[in-house]
Amino acid sequence: MALSVDSALYRWQRLGARSLSQTVPESTPLLFSARDRSKVSFNKWRVVFPNNGRQYYNSNKIKTTKYTILTFFPKNIYEQFHRFANIYFVVIALLNFVPVVNAFQPEVSVIPICVIMAITAIKDAWEDFRRYKLDKEINHMGCYIYSRKDRAYVEKCWKDVQVGDFVQLQCNETIPADILLLYSSDQNGICHLETANLDGETNLKQRRVVMGFSGQNTLFEPEFFQNTIICEMPNNDLNKFKGYMEKPNNERIGFNIESLLLRGCTIRNTEVAVGIVIYAGHETKAMLNNNGPRYKRSKIERRMNMDIFLCVGLLFTMCLVGAIGHGIWAGSFSEHPPYDVPDENGNFPSPVLAGFYLFLTMIILLQVLIPISLYVSIELVKLGQVFLIHNDIDLYDEEADLPIQCRALNITEDLGQIQYIFSDKTGTLTENKMVFRRCTVDGHEFSHQENGRRYFFKLSFFFSLNMVDSKTSGKFKREKDVTPDSRLLRRVREAALQTENLSPFIHMQTATSLTDFFLALAICNTVVVSTATEPRQRVIVPPPIKPSGITLEKIHQIFHRLKLASLSQSFSSSQSSSELGASFSAKNTGDTDIGSASLDEVFKSVTHGSLPTDFCYEAESPDEAALVYAAQAYSFTLVSRTPEQVTVQLPQGTLLTFDILYTLGFDSVRKRMSVVVRHPLTKEVIVYTKGADSVIMDLLEDSGKGNKPMNRTQKHLDYYARDGLRTLCIAKKVGGHYPNVAEAAIDNREDLLMETAQHLETKLTLLGATGIEDRLQDGVPDTIAALREAGIQIWVLTGDKQETAVNIAYSCKLLNQRDTVFTINTENKETCESLLNLTLEEVRKNYEVEKPQRKFFDFIPTSSPASEEPSPEFGLVIDGRTLSVIFQGGLEEKFLELTRHCRSVLCCRSTPLQKSMVVKLVRRQLKVMTLSIGDGANDVSMIQAADVGIGISGQEGMQAVMASDFAVSRFKHLKKLLLVHGHWCYTRLAKMVIYFFYKNVSYVNLLFWYQFFCGFSGNTMIDYWQMIFFNLFFTSMPPLVFGILDRDVSAETLLGLPELYKNGQNSEIYKLSTFIITMFDAFYQSLICFFVPYLMYKDSDIDVFSFGNPINTISLLTILLHQALEIKTWTLFHWITIIGSVVIYFVFSLIYNAACVVCNPPTNPYWIMEKQLSEPTFYLLCLITPVIALLPRFVQKSQNIPSWKGPIRIIKSNSWHRTGLPRSLDHVTKCTVRSLLKSRQAWCSDYIPGEPVPMCNHSLGEEPLPGVQPKLPLPQLNSISTGPITGDYRE
Repeated sequence: MALSVDSALYRWQRLGARSLSQTVPESTPLLFSARDRSKVSFNKWRVVFPNNGRQYYNSNKIKTTKYTILTFFPKNIYEQFHRFANIYFVVIALLNFVPVVNAFQPEVSVIPICVIMAITAIKDAWEDFRRYKLDKEINHMGCYIYSRKDRAYVEKCWKDVQVGDFVQLQCNETIPADILLLYSSDQNGICHLETANLDGETNLKQRRVVMGFSGQNTLFEPEFFQNTIICEMPNNDLNKFKGYMEKPNNERIGFNIESLLLRGCTIRNTEVAVGIVIYAGHETKAMLNNNGPRYKRSKIERRMNMDIFLCVGLLFTMCLVGAIGHGIWAGSFSEHPPYDVPDENGNFPSPVLAGFYLFLTMIILLQVLIPISLYVSIELVKLGQVFLIHNDIDLYDEEADLPIQCRALNITEDLGQIQYIFSDKTGTLTENKMVFRRCTVDGHEFSHQENGRRYFFKLSFFFSLNMVDSKTSGKFKREKDVTPDSRLLRRVREAALQTENLSPFIHMQTATSLTDFFLALAICNTVVVSTATEPRQRVIVPPPIKPSGITLEKIHQIFHRLKLASLSQSFSSSQSSSELGASFSAKNTGDTDIGSASLDEVFKSVTHGSLPTDFCYEAESPDEAALVYAAQAYSFTLVSRTPEQVTVQLPQGTLLTFDILYTLGFDSVRKRMSVVVRHPLTKEVIVYTKGADSVIMDLLEDSGKGNKPMNRTQKHLDYYARDGLRTLCIAKKVGGHYPNVAEAAIDNREDLLMETAQHLETKLTLLGATGIEDRLQDGVPDTIAALREAGIQIWVLTGDKQETAVNIAYSCKLLNQRDTVFTINTENKETCESLLNLTLEEVRKNYEVEKPQRKFFDFIPTSSPASEEPSPEFGLVIDGRTLSVIFQGGLEEKFLELTRHCRSVLCCRSTPLQKSMVVKLVRRQLKVMTLSIGDGANDVSMIQAADVGIGISGQEGMQAVMASDFAVSRFKHLKKLLLVHGHWCYTRLAKMVIYFFYKNVSYVNLLFWYQFFCGFSGNTMIDYWQMIFFNLFFTSMPPLVFGILDRDVSAETLLGLPELYKNGQNSEIYKLSTFIITMFDAFYQSLICFFVPYLMYKDSDIDVFSFGNPINTISLLTILLHQALEIKTWTLFHWITIIGSVVIYFVFSLIYNAACVVCNPPTNPYWIMEKQLSEPTFYLLCLITPVIALLPRFVQKSQNIPSWKGPIRIIKSNSWHRTGLPRSLDHVTKCTVRSLLKSRQAWCSDYIPGEPVPMCNHSLGEEPLPGVQPKLPLPQLNSISTGPITGDYRE
């Protein structure tokens, strides 16, 4: 058998070599004729030979690290040279080795830059080493690969998997590579996948064995597999895959994405699956959607690089002044002065050459103008900030036992400057857990208030007792915990019991609707039934139950009796209900009088037959599972499902097995799904349909305005949608002929299926509707509202359906009921461009009217007349196909212009690559700071494309966390992470950077001013070691403590007033204007610190170091006091560092001056400090000079001139006045802010101007008060725009 495989390999190699000189057009189909086989190009199609043991393609080993041992030093040095200061200091260090221009000892000048780059390299190496460990853990995971040598499956590591290997997968095992499914233990050839590692969704997806391999009754034998596989080359499209399999007899079998198991998914409900590896390692679709880590530089760091250029320009200017001055000064002598030493040849340099040499000497002398210690200080400060963020108890998830993870240490300050947030939906905004909230049957609404309150009231009770743990809270998060509505449950039981006795007290139409409604919930789906115990096993055969005394013959007799009674307009529409009602009160023989018996007693007596096991329902969409659990709560239990049959247990315990004739799946065009079944008793064909109300209502048999149940149901649906629930209409059709020609068709199969759907899904009978809540994560609406107030634009990029995304957007308050929502769905460029132009024109009309009212001289009006309606906000909904048209058709600018005027943007059905492209487009074109947050592997590219990437940990997929900069367990943590820690990190670091520039410029200018009095000779009046230690010890610690611990505003105030976040968005603290002002302030202070001592000691006989020592001391005191003025929150560490710096300076100076007798001949600093400490003049200078130098800054602080233009001014003139809170931020107490937050939460967000404001208690999980009627239905989404939103709902 091995010979046949090798011969096939040889044959394909020969054909491939023959086709090297031939060109195959792009349109060449995969399934070409046999005579064109020689045209197969190995560069266009992938050819896979089974288990040949030779490596023709990439291995399955993955690598997400940036460095290797060999490339670490060159790549890391290259990245560090992105910082211009590093290049500058390397050049200066090399220049100092030139004897004619050196100012200090050359060896010593190299130490600072080497230390700085070494510390940064160690940090980068540690981050990359963590990535290496994660890669190693994944590469060494085990799987079973078929060995031709052993003729059995042997366990190997993932990294050893090769293309062409046969892999055997067990239940709950993760798939190691992209594998073509050839065998499944399921008798129908189906394999169920869970894609949580790929897209964050825990819903099961179905994959089918390649056609021709599904009928195997024995385990798949790889040794007998002789086929060759030809498929498309590796690509990143997760939704498309095509290829064919060629047998030795040249017969070909086609396959598509339905037979491909993607890397990272998990096998569920399938005991054994076998497949052949198609793509491995970085060629898998999941890895191709991962663009790899990007070196991220913070915005402040990029701003610093520009300011360093300005400092370099300032340095060159000062050096040029010194060089010109030295040339002029040297040229003023007719003879060379005695201290001017010639070179070894006895020649003196010319004034021009002497000026050039001094220019280089001045660069070395004044090099401290560029703060070399700034980068080291920033790294240390960021480590401290990360430590504080990591240990914030509010960012710790007790349920999952997960703190926040700070994976990137160099962009903490970017958290305070975010302008756009791009979020995934499933698993990020939502828990992907559906809750059955409401339903309406035959025009009667049932609110299920008990089910809505259950989770919130129980959880709040446990919180009040401090009894919530992971096990307790987990009990309230399961979709199957459905509490039936008491009224509906009683009606179902009454209908069932009274129908058999033909009771006149209940209308037969109501009984039929109730029964069919719950049968539709249980049947109309693709839910997989499995056992609830581990390991889960799929249920395909109904388990035996105890006899309940009710037989199918008895039920059949009841159906015939109901036919003769003719109590309904159509027997077909009432038979299911009649069957159910009769069986409720039937005994073994005869009728039983149950008039005096209570419902509970009767049901207890007839439901003693029960199933021996519990069930777990897993579906492709979680709302399907929620509906099945809701039906189970009313005793309509889905027992088993196969492709041919579905079994439902009735409330009395009897099993009914329906034959499934066909299932019309949900698609975005039809917006509905249907299942065609044959009733086991009447043998009639019944079509159960569920879908969007906009579609189902038009398919009803009686859709006129006179249909009162339909009108009432529509009002209920509008109310459900307004409340943010996912709505579905339930309908049915009885009778008719099912055309099965579409099943056997190959050509035009999709068109025939559409015709079949149109034939079956017409003249439907409306049964009711449901409202399901896709439970948002705790705190999501509040977090989004706070981020909105902070001026952050929020986009949702999801691969989910458009209707689902829109409903979630309303639930989490991303969209408001008053918003005008534009929906653009098209695949044509001209249509897309036209829609964009029309939408832009409509938006501009409203925006031009709205714009002058928004802002007037930087003030927001305090109030507007109550009679005026607020200006409309706009939302945009767009799908993945339209995004492709925009990117390929050059419509990006129009798209961005439209989105800038929109309150929210929803991109639905987006691929991972499209998500990344959207983020890059906004970041690059709009020049804004972006943040991406997601939880699945499909979010990796988006996370890495943004300035800040955040992964949701605690989910089953960890690829997003591995690629992120920060990892949180809940979306609500984003609120404090950005508004509090982001604000603090930006404010601290921005002020610290400005302070470093000020400190160095102020100190270096002292040396510059001295050049005017020393003939521009490049000498200094301060000792060299004093200059080195000035930045290294004396002034290094206070900025570090300030950058880590200072708090300009308390956390409570920042959370209560999100507007303060705009301070960082607008870069108010650190921008060009503040930098220039700081430079002028530094020049002013240096002038005062130099010339006040100069004027004091003028005409005295002190030596140069006696003149420089008080200047050095005064400068130190001024710089430290300047830092003290900037500190907003004083702690013990602040006091220790500032006072300690002064003490260390004087102790060092006293010891050094006492010990240094001949340290710096011919002038030595011996006993300088000791002598001056005994002079009153020294103390007077140390007292007066800092006061004069800091007087302008002190006046500015005392005048309380706001340095933040927007938020603080608005708050003082507007918000504080309206709310009655104190006008000064310094007097805002925690109690005041908390009361403000409580008052904000107390008012309903759906307030309508001009009407009484209702109290809103949605946060407690309650329904709106009976007296409060919603005014606005859910706006209808049009292709271009929506009209005015009007309407009223009254029942």
